[in-house]
Amino acid sequence: MITLDTSALIAVIGNEASKPRIIALTAGHELIAPCSVHWEVGNAFSAMLRRRRATLEQVKKAIQVYRQIPLQLIDVDLAEALELADRLNLYAYDAYLLCCARQTRTALITLDNGLKNAARSCGVSIQE
Repeated sequence: MITLDTSALIAVIGNEASKPRIIALTAGHELIAPCSVHWEVGNAFSAMLRRRRATLEQVKKAIQVYRQIPLQLIDVDLAEALELADRLNLYAYDAYLLCCARQTRTALITLDNGLKNAARSCGVSIQE
C-alpha cells in the first residue's frame, strides 16, 4: 500500500510531466488516501475553474479520470491529525495525509516539498 497525496493525483489526472514517474512508483500497489482527498481534488478542480485554467467540460472529463483511479479512502483520527497540524504548523489536510500514512504504516507520495519535510519529521517515509 502507498498513501497518495492530492498533488500526485492531480499530476496524474492532468497528464503533468511527473505522471509517468508516479505511475511507475504506484504500479502493483494498493493506493490509499484519507477521505479528505476527495474534497481536496474537488477544490483543486474548482481553483482551475476560477483561474480559467480549465473549462467546466475539461474538469468533468478530469473527474471521470479521477473516478477510475482505484483509491481506497481511509478515515483518520481527527484529534491526532490536529495534534500533528499544531506540532508541525500544517494545514489540516496535510496532517490528514500524514495520519493516513502513519495509521497504515505506508510511504507517502507527494509533490509538495513542505509536506515531504513534515513527513520526515514525524517518521513517515517518502516514496520518491
